[in-house]
Amino acid sequence: MTVAHFATDCPYDARIRPGALDDLTTHLGGATKVAIFFPEVLGGAAARASDVVRAAGAEPTMIELPEGEQAKTPVVLADCWGRLADAGLTRTDLVIGIGGGATTDLAGFVAATWLRGIRWISVPTTVLAMVDAGIGGKTGADLPQGKNLIGAFWEPSVVLEDTDLLVGLPARQVRSGLAEVIKHGFIADERTLVLVSGDPAQAQDVTSGRLAELIARSVHVKARVVSSDLRESTSVGDDVGREQLNYGHTLGHAIEAAEHFTRPHGECVALGMVFAAELAHRVIGLDEATVARHRRVLGSVGLPTSYHGVAWPALHELMMRDKKTRGSVLRFVGLRAQGEPTIIVDPDPQALRGAWQALTATTD
Repeated sequence: MTVAHFATDCPYDARIRPGALDDLTTHLGGATKVAIFFPEVLGGAAARASDVVRAAGAEPTMIELPEGEQAKTPVVLADCWGRLADAGLTRTDLVIGIGGGATTDLAGFVAATWLRGIRWISVPTTVLAMVDAGIGGKTGADLPQGKNLIGAFWEPSVVLEDTDLLVGLPARQVRSGLAEVIKHGFIADERTLVLVSGDPAQAQDVTSGRLAELIARSVHVKARVVSSDLRESTSVGDDVGREQLNYGHTLGHAIEAAEHFTRPHGECVALGMVFAAELAHRVIGLDEATVARHRRVLGSVGLPTSYHGVAWPALHELMMRDKKTRGSVLRFVGLRAQGEPTIIVDPDPQALRGAWQALTATTD
């Protein structure tokens, strides 16, 4: 088992091993009622969790969610609150989210807002959720105007990463998760980039030791960053706190919203990273070799490195609504060099346009 410790205000561990779902019984903490959130495709895993809860003497309430970002709407959120009210969950009870990042985002936000906050357990079941969305204590839901515009910082009591649940994950979802793995490589962990480039096929194999190592390395990167800055409050100049985890996300989230959340998150982040690297090259002198490395590493696992979809004016407008924007000033996470993130504030429109043209000038 690999254990990564998150030393936040309410400390917790991410526990990574095959069969970790069975560890639920040791983390119920005396709850008598447990709401289990899951998408239909994970009905089998949810049933296993329900059996564990019943065996521990608690009463499960099963709440099936729509797939993906369709779970993170105000309508679904209100329905979930109603289900908790009907089930009679109290402040000593528990929420469990089993699924990808959308499921854990919503389950965590329901927990954060029910009775002003009750405990919850995250059980991420995709590569993306295991390395990013399901582990860092960010919870939330979407609005038509943008992704994660409502939310809360609410740490889980534990994260259980059962790598057996990755078996059968569609290849496109594995690649999507690898975008966040590669992001962690560029901002903090050279070894990750070496592992991906060394054998891209093994990096995409959910049964391989290489992917298991990549997941563990990413979780440890995120634990270090989140432990020092849970609420994304310490970025000043080149001293970048949790905001560095948003590398590639400013444009990435705009593409997601513009395409109505039909494109996987990791593909959008991959495009956002290429854009951010091109922007950093123009604004703060990131070397061309590192810019090219973005395209090479991302492309090696089948992620997109050029974009020919929604036009720039619409994406620029969406970026202005992004939660990382301050007032009317755009902010991007950029790199001065490999492993040296910084904040690019209010970049020159000409530099933005040049980065955009570089992203759209080539084909994958």
